[in-house]
Amino acid sequence: MTSGTLAEQITDYANRADPYPLYAELRKQPVRREDNGIYLVSTYYEVRSLANDPRLSNDTRNRPPGYARTTSAEDQGLPPSFIFTDPPVHDRLRETITRPFGPPHSPRFLDGLRGELAQVVTELLDAFEGKDQVDIVEDFSYPLPVTAICKVLGVPREDEARFHTWADALASGVDPQAGDGDGQGKALQARQDLGAYLSDVIETKRRHPGPGILSALAPEMTPEDLEATAVLLLVAGHETTVNAITNTTLTLLRHPDVLDRFQKDPDLAVPLIEEVLRYEPPVQFVPWTTALDDIDVAGTTIPKGSPVWLMLAAANRDPKRFEDPDRFNPDRKDNEHLGMYTGIHYCFGAPLARIELHLAVPELFRRVKFSRLLEDPPPYRANAVLRGPRHLPVAIEGLAA
Repeated sequence: MTSGTLAEQITDYANRADPYPLYAELRKQPVRREDNGIYLVSTYYEVRSLANDPRLSNDTRNRPPGYARTTSAEDQGLPPSFIFTDPPVHDRLRETITRPFGPPHSPRFLDGLRGELAQVVTELLDAFEGKDQVDIVEDFSYPLPVTAICKVLGVPREDEARFHTWADALASGVDPQAGDGDGQGKALQARQDLGAYLSDVIETKRRHPGPGILSALAPEMTPEDLEATAVLLLVAGHETTVNAITNTTLTLLRHPDVLDRFQKDPDLAVPLIEEVLRYEPPVQFVPWTTALDDIDVAGTTIPKGSPVWLMLAAANRDPKRFEDPDRFNPDRKDNEHLGMYTGIHYCFGAPLARIELHLAVPELFRRVKFSRLLEDPPPYRANAVLRGPRHLPVAIEGLAA
């Protein structure tokens, strides 16, 4: 185990493949103050309570000087994405964005994407034909979500390749390790490049409306707010789903008994995917919240102005909430995990992510005959917050029709 505070160890790449022993250590003290003044909250009921507490702010502009902020639009004179705002601004923006995206205003929008996304899944798997090994990330779990988010936004599919580079760089901006160094610089540059691209797209959508929510939102939002929202949807709606699909694949290949059940009973998909979201959540922790007042939690007072990290992955394995929490068990009852967060900031893209997971995972394991993992553990992304394999090379023996 590497040296340093628990926060430093959790963000250390050396522990990326298996941070769960660190989370177990963290839970021994539900609310832990690090030497730099950051408070880590790691147990289920405390994390859930704080995530629903209006005294905890998602707006990093509330942080005192000297503490890292997210790479946000205000660095370039733009408003932050709605995830980094508090009520009433958050509620107004989220309600506006929800109208064209899903129920109750547009109940058929996401469902209408199923056929197109199912076709993308088929095309990606067809490309496995004749191969004896593939990289699940590059060949499958990355291309599907980026296609999905481009369809949601109404962005031309031929521009998808550009989104890959932007999304990777922007995602690094939420990693506490990025600090003010190279990762932060790349994130800011990506934000500028993507912003310029989206500004042109939004202006075109205003003049010539077409499919996707950018056209629907253009008359309802300022160009600045819509641009910030589109950036958020690209990162949050893409990076997390890549990790969710990859983590599900890796978990199943590590649990052949469950995989055998799943291949014989596709109806297992719903509880299985929810269990992966608990067991290997794509967002490990939320490091950008700040106490707006003194908050008493589990016998500790978090002082006003203190940065707070809500450790979702640690909470998801809290034995006080989940029986035998380190066991992957798709038969788990009452699986109210925090893999998609909770409260007013519950994952906006959760309905789309679940559609993608339920299209991708059953078809992947129906059609592909896997031989073995070629690397275990696989190489992971540098990002400690959006944790998932950077590559997942596997040997395969064939492809069903």
